[in-house]
Amino acid sequence: MCSSDLENVFLFVPNIIGYARIFLALLSFWFMPTNYVMAAWCYIISGLLDAVDGHAARLLGQSSKFGAMLDMLTDRCATMCLLTTLSTFYPSCMILFQLSMTIDISCHWLHLHTSLLQGSTSHKFVDPTGNYWMRLYYTDRKVLFGMCAGNELFYACLYLAHFTTGPLYLFYIVAVITFPVALAKTG
Repeated sequence: MCSSDLENVFLFVPNIIGYARIFLALLSFWFMPTNYVMAAWCYIISGLLDAVDGHAARLLGQSSKFGAMLDMLTDRCATMCLLTTLSTFYPSCMILFQLSMTIDISCHWLHLHTSLLQGSTSHKFVDPTGNYWMRLYYTDRKVLFGMCAGNELFYACLYLAHFTTGPLYLFYIVAVITFPVALAKTG
């Protein structure tokens, strides 16, 4: 932990932002079946706050293992709930959404626990002599942001396309463009 051990980690600014993310994600899940505009805004704002909490942690010196776990768990749960909704909207693709959830959870769990067993202080630390792609993913913030944003954008566009095509078929176009990113992140 970067901050003093006397401080309450649960009240660190990044963790408070994390709680706001959870609240917005829950609102999004509530609205997903019926109000795509509210669901999308809550989901998108929750996702954008994911970047804000990381910056706040570094800026304020309030990085913590609790915050890292809260962040990762919120990400995984939000994506799984969106994929569950997509499974009801696109039942013929359910197996693909289920595989995506399974791969996402198992890979993150394995990576996290491997990091802990190796004595790493963060799941974002990757052995410099290890896998090039894992190192690039976790050490280059632009790559990490691009992969996560592209993946979420793909699923979000599938969600929105269930209700509307968007202006000039935008949701379909963005889904097609971001599909390779989602596929690469799953692999």
